[in-house]
Amino acid sequence: MAKIVADQLVEMLVEAGVKRVYAVTGDSLNFFNEAIRKDGRLKWIHVRHEEVGAYAAAAEAELDGIACCAGSCGPGHVHLINGMYDAHRSHVPMIVIASTINTSEMGMGYFQETNTVKLFDDCSCYNQLITTAEQAPRIIQTAIQHAIGQKGVAVIGLPGDVSEMKAEDSSVSTQLFYVNPVIRPSDSELDALAKVINASKCVTVFCGIGASGAHPEIVQLSQKILAPVGYSFRGKMGIQHDNPYEIGMTGLLGQAAAYQSMHESDLILLLGTDFPYDKFMPTNNKIIQIDTAVERLGRRAKLEMGLCGDIKHTLQALLPLLEQKEDASFLEAQLKIYEKVKDNMRSFMQEKGGEDTIQPEYLAHCINELATDNAIFTVDTGMTCVWGARFISGTGKRQMLGSFNHGSMANAMPMAIGAALSHPERQVIALCGDGGLSMLLGDLATINQYQLPVKIIVFNNRALGMVKLEMEVAGLPDNETNMVNPDFAAIAEAMGFKGMNVHKPEEVWNAVEFALAHPGPILLNVFTNPNALAMPPKVDFDQMVGMAKSMSKLMLGGKMQEVLDTIKSNYKHLKEL
Repeated sequence: MAKIVADQLVEMLVEAGVKRVYAVTGDSLNFFNEAIRKDGRLKWIHVRHEEVGAYAAAAEAELDGIACCAGSCGPGHVHLINGMYDAHRSHVPMIVIASTINTSEMGMGYFQETNTVKLFDDCSCYNQLITTAEQAPRIIQTAIQHAIGQKGVAVIGLPGDVSEMKAEDSSVSTQLFYVNPVIRPSDSELDALAKVINASKCVTVFCGIGASGAHPEIVQLSQKILAPVGYSFRGKMGIQHDNPYEIGMTGLLGQAAAYQSMHESDLILLLGTDFPYDKFMPTNNKIIQIDTAVERLGRRAKLEMGLCGDIKHTLQALLPLLEQKEDASFLEAQLKIYEKVKDNMRSFMQEKGGEDTIQPEYLAHCINELATDNAIFTVDTGMTCVWGARFISGTGKRQMLGSFNHGSMANAMPMAIGAALSHPERQVIALCGDGGLSMLLGDLATINQYQLPVKIIVFNNRALGMVKLEMEVAGLPDNETNMVNPDFAAIAEAMGFKGMNVHKPEEVWNAVEFALAHPGPILLNVFTNPNALAMPPKVDFDQMVGMAKSMSKLMLGGKMQEVLDTIKSNYKHLKEL
């Protein structure tokens, strides 16, 4: 039988390094599905919802450099969008196959018709529709090259009738080009940068995920200029480990040490970060930003200098130009503050809570202590992000995935699917909120279908915890944030794998230990304290007033006990404030 366009697509995806396609099959995808079955080198992963497929592919792409998901015409396209936005905003290379209605029906309001170019334009770096067999290899190659080169989502629109056309050879390149250029500032820029650093007395280094590949150089830089090192959430796993100069995170999920260090510095070096929380950025210091993406320079803060460069290459060229600083007083002062922060964190870890009010800090601490040193963690957006950011430690081998830029709910369980399929040799732990898990609950069936040994740990606080906190600090009584949940453990059992409820703090350690040692998938439904409070490193006076207003409104509304429970549960946090 002659090769068709669908066969050609499969061959080129295999050449690109794609190993799986996450999708719900459907009529316009049928020839692509059959081509995958015949070829045998790709695996079709039958998710229950296309959004889950997009998140799973995004996780695999972040871990391995390329991945693919697909959606059939109409609703299948729309379901993909949230995961596509997440992948695109996280700058991971992902291919999306958007199969469409037949070309003869386009523009006629046909059943399940969507305009893929309009629909996906805002969440992709490449987005084209194949309309002829001659176009196919050129668009496929260009899409993959865009995904790899621009680190984003590339969409291939594929009408059902085109997918079964006889394949045509391409007149241009079909091979893919993986390039690895050396990117750093010019010599004159490096000289100017070195002069500013050498002349500065108090320097703080703040790293994002773009600096993760330069860990040895970051440590050398810090040692030479005696600078403390803070980091973003996405940068944590690559920067925290084996780093005697680290002072933790700042921003919405961070704590006091990095915030204070940045504000007391006379120079801040932003390395490989597009840190979004500009309210936490100082305004009276010199700030120098280095990034490979020139368009990001200066959009979060006023800069003394903005330079284009890969952090590893830049620091390798910069280090010989720097003078060894001798005065370590600033560094020592910041490390001393960070030691107090860690002491406070240790005290929170020791507070276990009570029945159905297990402290989430203690739960996260147990997970951190018992997980392997190369575990992959996925975290839902919301309060679980806070606990993951503060209590899961980097080892140099661990990785943490989340919706850090798009900020979507429900990402942890789907991302764990992609992580477990692409790395079956590693422990995969999903830290889920009850709100997030319940949003895409159906794909627990996917975990069972493929017997993925994912460890799902639900921080079940029976509320949309972060939203509740946001309302309270704005002076609003929380409204419709509480959740009446099903028995998640029973649902896991109904889906075909192990589920356990954990109500008492004395059960937590053994339950987590059992779950992580369990050979197959398992869900721990842990009843955490709904009043646990996660405050940022800097609390504005307006936020404190807002919290007081919120508590007052709750008391006047007959919720006195809830107010007392909140104060009792968070006495230490409130005392610090």
